Formats: sequence, C-alpha cells, structure tokens
Amino acid sequence: MLVIVESAAKAKTISKFLGRNYKVLASVGHVRDLPKSKLGVDVEHGFTPQYVTIRGKGEILKHIREESEKSSRVLLATDPDREGEAIAWHLSQAMNLKDKNPCRIEFNEITKDAVTRAVKKPRPIDMNRVNAQQARRVLDRLVGYSLSPLLWNKIKKGLSAGRVQSVALRLICEREREIESFVPEEYWTIEGEFAAGNKALVARLVARGREKLEIGSREAVDAILAELETARFTVSKVEKKTKKKNPVPPFITSTLQQEAYKKLGFTASRTMRVAQELYEGLSLGEGGTVGLVTYIRTDSSRVAEEAQKEALDFVEQTFGKEYRPEKPNVYKSKKTAQDAHEAIRPTSVWRQPERVKTFLTRDQYRLYKLIWERFLASQMAPAVYDTVTVEITGGGYVFRASASNLKFPGYLAVYQESENEEEDEKRAIPEVQEGQELVARGFKPEQHFTQPPPRYTEASLVKMLEEKNIGRPSTYAPIVDTILRRGYVERKNKQFVPTELGFIVVDLLKDYFPEIMDVEFTASMEENLDRIEEGELNWQETVEEFYVPFSDKLRKASSEIEKVELKPEEAGKDCPVCGKPMVIRNGRYGRFLACSGFPKCRYTESVNEETGITCPQCGRKVIALRTKKGRRFYGCEGYPQCDFRSWNLPTEKKCPQCGGPMVRKRGRGQEYLACTSKECRYEEKEARM
Repeated sequence: MLVIVESAAKAKTISKFLGRNYKVLASVGHVRDLPKSKLGVDVEHGFTPQYVTIRGKGEILKHIREESEKSSRVLLATDPDREGEAIAWHLSQAMNLKDKNPCRIEFNEITKDAVTRAVKKPRPIDMNRVNAQQARRVLDRLVGYSLSPLLWNKIKKGLSAGRVQSVALRLICEREREIESFVPEEYWTIEGEFAAGNKALVARLVARGREKLEIGSREAVDAILAELETARFTVSKVEKKTKKKNPVPPFITSTLQQEAYKKLGFTASRTMRVAQELYEGLSLGEGGTVGLVTYIRTDSSRVAEEAQKEALDFVEQTFGKEYRPEKPNVYKSKKTAQDAHEAIRPTSVWRQPERVKTFLTRDQYRLYKLIWERFLASQMAPAVYDTVTVEITGGGYVFRASASNLKFPGYLAVYQESENEEEDEKRAIPEVQEGQELVARGFKPEQHFTQPPPRYTEASLVKMLEEKNIGRPSTYAPIVDTILRRGYVERKNKQFVPTELGFIVVDLLKDYFPEIMDVEFTASMEENLDRIEEGELNWQETVEEFYVPFSDKLRKASSEIEKVELKPEEAGKDCPVCGKPMVIRNGRYGRFLACSGFPKCRYTESVNEETGITCPQCGRKVIALRTKKGRRFYGCEGYPQCDFRSWNLPTEKKCPQCGGPMVRKRGRGQEYLACTSKECRYEEKEARM
C-alpha cells in the first residue's frame, strides 16, 4: 500500500509506524500550481485555474505515479487543512484516482496510534475544502498579478501588492501616522504617605468625592496640596477579597507566534519552522521516532478528551489533587475558527521537556517546553490571591491603596503568560480598620505625559491581524517576511517602521483600491472562504463578485495614476571612486549606499550603523551589519583585516572569570550579559538592558 505525505521528515517518521507492507513517499509540498510566467486564471471561463507541474517536481510526480500503479491502494496523508486537502487533490488528479475514491486520511498528531487509526478510516477528498483553497489562490493571484505590475509601472520595479499583505502594511503605516500626529498631554499623580501605627501606608489620590480626579497642571496640584495640608484623614473602606485567576488556553498558531516572540525572541517564521520539526517527528533514541506536538496550523482551542484526561492525571500525580480543577477546563474558540483541529499541545504530556532535551536542538527544546508548559497549565486549577483595598478619605479627597498576595499558585506553578506577568506588590499594606484616623506624613506629586501608541512588533502585528480576522495564522510569517523584503518597512529595535516607499504604496492603493485596503472587507472575504469550505457558497461566483468591480478600478488606476518619482535619501558623503554624492537605496537585502552616478559609476557599500562599541580584537569601531537574508550581526569596520564577528551586541565589559569580551543576549524573558568563551559560559543574569 502506498502512503503519500508532504515532507521527507514526516515520511520517515510514518514509515516506522506502518511497517513493511506500506511504502511512504513525500510530495515535498505542492506538486502543481499556477504558472509564474502568466496570470494562469481563465477569467472568461469561470476563473478556471490553469495548473502546471511545479519546476523540479516532474521526477517526484513520475516516481509517485509509478509506485501508485504497483500498489494495491493509495492513501493521501497530507496535512489536515485546506492546503493539505488541495495537495491531496492535485496528487489524485496526477495519478488519475477516482473522485469518490476513499483515499484521504488525516491525523492531528504523528504518533503510532493516531496514524494507524487514520489508515483504517480513509474518506473521499473534501472538494469544499479544495474549492476554498482554490478560491484563495485565485483571488491572491488576481490581486497580486494585477497590482504588482501597476506598482512597477508607476513607482519602481520589484514591488508587490497582495490581498492580505497590503492591509498589514496599511496597519503599520496608519500606526506610524498616529505616532507622528500625537500631541502629549500633561497629567499629574499624587501619592500620600500615612502613618498607621509604626508602619507607613502609601496610597494614590484617585477621586474628589465620588468623581474620578484628573490633574492636568502644576497649578491644580498646588491647589490640591494646599487643601490637603489642613485635612484630617480617616480609613473609609477596607475590602478584603479572594480573587481567582484562571489559566490561559493552550496555544493556537497565532498565540504561539506571539508568545515565542515575547519569551524566546523568535520571529514568526522561525517559530513555524521549529514547530514543524516538532510536529513531523524526531528520534528520541530508544523511544523511537515520534511527533512531539500536534498539528501546528490551527485556530481552535479545543482539546481532545483523551489528551485532557492524560493531562489531568499528570497534574494530580505530579502536583497533588488541589492542582486538578474541579471540572475540566474548556476554552471557547473565536467564532471564525476552523474547529477541525485541536489546539497545539504535546502528543503526550508524559514526555516532559527535560526527558527529551538531549534529543532536541536548543530551539526545539525551548519551543517544545513553551508548548508543553502552556498546555499543562491550561488544564490546571486557577491561581488564588488574597487581595486588600484600603480607601482613605480627607478634605473631600479619596486615596486608594491595593495589594495582593498569592495564596495558592495553581497553574502559575507551571506557566505565566508574558503579557500578564506582574511583579509582586512591593509595598505591603499594614493592618488598619474602617474609621481609624491616620496622620499624613507627606504628599509626593509627580508629573507625567501621555504616550503615543507603540509601533507594532511582530507579536503585536500578528495579534492585530488575528483580532481583525485578516488572513490565516499560517500566512502571518510570510506576510512579515514579504513587507520587510520589499523595503516597505524596516525593523528597528524589534519594531516595524514604515519607509517612504511603504507610505507611497499604501496611499496609492487606498486611493484607487479602497476595498483591497479595507480591513473589514478583507475580513469578510476570509468569512466567505470559510463559507465555501462549509459548502454554503460557490467559489467561482465568490471570485467573480470580487473581480468585476476590481478590474474596473484597475483600468481607471492604470490611466489616471502618474509616475511617482522616488527621490533617494542623501547619505552625506561622496563616492570615493568618482566624487559624486552617495545616496541610500533599498535592495533585496535591505538598505545600502550607492553612487548617485549610477550606471556610469557602480560603486556601493553597506550601511554601517555604529554601535558605540570598540572592537575587542583591534580597537576599531564595531558596526551593525546584515546578512543576505536580512539578519543583523555585528562586526569590526576593519574587516577583512580584522575578522571579529558576533550575532550578539558586544559590550565594553570584560568577563570577571576569564577576561574575555562579553555580549548582550536575550533569553528566558530577560536580557543579560554573557561571556563569549564557550569554555567559560559566565553569565550575569540580573543585568538588564
């Protein structure tokens, strides 16, 4: 029997489960697609896709056909989603399998039990899923192959636009304009220190009478302080409560990308690459080869009953009965979630990260540990806090102090979400009683200014795309990579900053293609794709409904938009070859300096971003550089005479143990100093940047 999967790693894992009677081959992803050289969509005849064999896949398809003819049966075990269903359909077309043939199997995890169960339950290919994928592919091709040439003609070659990527770029540009137009507003806070016996109680001024108090100037502060000088203060309220904090749900694709970025510093693409390795299967020595996590492309928080029971048993045996919730925790998925798959979880909670650590790379271990801890925590009892709130009244003003102490850790014994990490209250509240009079020791006013909204990081952009229902979690990593590669945005201090080119592209598309750039329209299109998958909409009619008005706007834009002249940014130095001014240009691998005399003079050099650090080897300047793939690293400006290179930012500090240079690193949710010597491994974990 022949089984076909998508990747060689997956094929290797599954073949060990199924034994000699099965031959497992890999298609190595898609085998057919729309041609790159032309539109490849027959607009006049129902938007029929004109598929061709992908370059380099001819021999793979030929081998698959030959093996299928020898086999008694063919099973298509591609990934359990739209893309996987479409790949299965393309393979069935290439092998001339009958449409209703029950040849499709799927499993949410690559374990022996899951695979052997799936082999016994083949089904026909789900054409609704296939059509939803075809609709997405055709829509993206119509938009991309129509708008990209328009941008080439009107702005410059090498640009691209997309149904989802352009909306993501718009969000980044609009946030930047919010920041640019932001006007800070002054506000003040006042803290009072009160004597409660021989202890101090520090509280913040929050209200005048029953109205919330907002203080906007120093004059207002002085007026309040004058009134407080003669006031008598009394404890007007003491409220003690027990508060529960529930665990967070297990990961879905988008939340995994967000947390891996915050806790591990992984980009979305790095997270998905490592997660795929964990899903496809790794050798655990005598434990055999097995997939460590369930399918990684999901937006459902559902957990299989069997996996939940295993987790609850583990919690009780490991932590005790009190850590097991009274009833199993169930999490609601968002309305637009495709609930076909579970949340991302370990295939067995008994495979603790420390037990498998020796078989994993550093990245694999760290990501697996994150997934394992998040899942286990999601099945545990809530954390319990004792909270106390004290209100102090005097002169018509109300001061408030609050504190909480962890009474029972619950799920926090395993995992704490980065976004909600809170430092314990440093100021303990002394015991006081309602009606008790207090003596004011003094008041501390402090000036503040409102802050603009923060720029998007990779994590916050993914979160926004998910909240707005723009694209699918599996598309977020490619979107980020594309807008960076096109030079539409730059990454500065881990934040996205739009370039002049990014603004120009967004403004042009907003003016002539408002639907393409509209967040709500893009989200509604995602809902239509879901309805196609459910069999509620015809995919070709859905595409036609979009394309007819779009093509009209395209003709109008082509005739009305004038050529945009991009003025290169001056570099402030002259070309050492011909003497003409140097300018800053954007290329495939980021910004670089080029002679303004191009093409007569072709001199270029990299943009050297100074770090203020001297080279530990020769004493010259250390500059920030980029690899061809855009990854930042640090090196001596004297290269190649001096070959100093480092992925981490060097410091002037020397290691107190071996005297070697130290660099700044980030890990385990904090930044710290580390020695560069592999033999020394000295770290200063308390050092933060």
